Amino acid sequence: MLALIEEINNTVNAVVWGVPSMACILGVGLWLTWRTRFLQFRKFFYVLAHTFGSIFERKKAGGGALTSFQSLCTALAATVGTGNIAGVAGAIALGGPGAIFWMWVSALLGMCTKFAEVTLAVHFRERNDHGDWVGGPMYYIKNGLSTKWRWLAICYSLFGVLAVFGTGNATQVNTITAAIDAALLNFHVVSSAGIPRVNLTIGIIITLLLGIILFGGIKRIGNVTARLVPFMALFYIILGLALVFVHIETVPAVFAAIFEGAFAPKAVTGGVVGSLLISMRRGISRGIFSNEAGIGTGSIAHACADVSHPVQQGMWGIFEVFADTIIICTLTALVILCSGIPIHYGAAAGAELTIQGFTSTFGGWISALLAVALCCFAFSTTLGWGLYGLRCIEYLFGKKIIKPFIAVYSAVAIIGATVDLGIVWGVADTFNGLMAIPNLIAVFLLSGTVVRLARDYFRK
Repeated sequence: MLALIEEINNTVNAVVWGVPSMACILGVGLWLTWRTRFLQFRKFFYVLAHTFGSIFERKKAGGGALTSFQSLCTALAATVGTGNIAGVAGAIALGGPGAIFWMWVSALLGMCTKFAEVTLAVHFRERNDHGDWVGGPMYYIKNGLSTKWRWLAICYSLFGVLAVFGTGNATQVNTITAAIDAALLNFHVVSSAGIPRVNLTIGIIITLLLGIILFGGIKRIGNVTARLVPFMALFYIILGLALVFVHIETVPAVFAAIFEGAFAPKAVTGGVVGSLLISMRRGISRGIFSNEAGIGTGSIAHACADVSHPVQQGMWGIFEVFADTIIICTLTALVILCSGIPIHYGAAAGAELTIQGFTSTFGGWISALLAVALCCFAFSTTLGWGLYGLRCIEYLFGKKIIKPFIAVYSAVAIIGATVDLGIVWGVADTFNGLMAIPNLIAVFLLSGTVVRLARDYFRK
C-alpha cells in the first residue's frame, strides 16, 4: 500500500514541481516585473532603506496586529529553515554548481511575486472574531475576485492544512532530532540504544513549546519569532562568513563554476550532470521551496502587519526573498563549494553535505554549534507554518476549530521526533507545491490591483 501511495505521489510531484509549473511561477514573476516596471530593481535601495534601515525602530503595533518587523520575522521563521541548508545542498548535488545561478534568477523574479502577494494580502485582509488581522491568498481570492473564483480559496486552504503537518511540523522536528542525535553521538553523550528515549523527550518538549506559543495568539508568535529569527540568521551568517574567509582564495573559482555550470553543467560536474534543464529545474525549484515566492504562504504572516498602506509591507516581502535566498542560500552554497569537500554529483544530498563543509574546515566540534543552528531553523519553521495552518483551517471551519487544531498540530511533533517519516517528506512537498496553483491564478488576475497600489504609494 505504501509503495502504491509513494508511486502515485511521485507522479503527482513530478507534475507539481515539473517544468510547466516552474514556467508558470517564473512566468507570473516576469509578468509582475514587467507590469510594475521592474519595481524590485528600480526601488531596491529604497526598499532597503525602508525595511532593513528601520529594523531597530521601537514601534508598537495596534491591537490584533504585529509590527512590520515582527510580521517579517514570522514569515522568515517559516522560509529560513532547513531548505536553506539541506535544500541548497540537494540542488548542488543534483544540478551542479550552476543550480545556484538559477536559484538567483528565481529569487530576483520572486522578489516581485512576493511583493505582489504581500501587498494583496494587506489590501484585502479583514478582522476575525478575535479582532486579529487575517489575510493571505484565500482572502485576496475571496475579497478581490468574483464569487466564481471562491473555490480557489477553498482549495488553497485545504492544501495548506494538509501541508502544514508534514512540511511545517513533522519533517522539521525530524531534522531537529537528527541534528541533536548526531551531536550527542559525536561527543559520546549517549549510545545508539538511548537515542529513542532522547527523541521522545525532544518530541514532548517541542510539543509543549509549540502549544504554549501558539495558544498565546499572534502577539506571542510575533514576539518569539522577532527574537529567534535575527539570532539564528546572524549566528549562521557569522559561521558561514568565517568559513568563506578561511577559503577566500577559492571564492573566484567558485563563482566561475557557478556561472559556467549554469549553462554548461557537464563541464563542471565531469559529465555526471549534463543537462542544462536539470540544473535549471533543481535551482529554480529549490529557490521557490526556500523563499516560497509563488506559494503565497508568507503573505499570511505579513497580513498581520500594522501599516497604513499595503505597499509599505509589500517592500518587506522583497527584503524577505533577498535575505532568504540571495544571502543565506548563497552563503550555504559557498560553504559547500569553497570548503572543497567531495560532491557526488547526481546523488541525493541534504544537510549532511553542508555540515561536512563546516566540519572539514573547523573540525568535529563545530557540529554542536550547527546542531543549535539547525534546531533554531527547524523550530522557527514549525512556528511560522503553525500560523499558516491556523489561518487556513480558520478560513475553512471558523474559530471553533482553532484550539483543537493547535493541540493536534503540537502533538504531531512527537510523531516527527520518533517515527521514520519516509514517504511523508514527499507527500508534504507535493501539497506544498499544490498551494502555488490557486495562488498564482489569483496573483495574475489581481496584477492590475498591485500596479495601481504601487503607483498610488510611490506617487505620494
